[in-house]
Amino acid sequence: MLSSDKIARINELARKAKASNLTEDEAKEQTKLRAEYLQSFRSSMLNTLKGVTIVDPVGNDVTPGKLKELQNKNKLH
Repeated sequence: MLSSDKIARINELARKAKASNLTEDEAKEQTKLRAEYLQSFRSSMLNTLKGVTIVDPVGNDVTPGKLKELQNKNKLH
């Protein structure tokens, strides 16, 4: 996950962008930090999904095949 300092900086830049215009350097920094945050979020979400099994009301495993493949690919042998 992203450090609390980086998240604080993202929020600081967002507040400044709402109040006034960002400088070119600040805009580039904001873009870089947002991309880093999204990459971290997506990685975390993927790790969460790897542990999910979907079961229908009858009790049958109906986990999508794509998710099962991802889960099997990442299992340790």
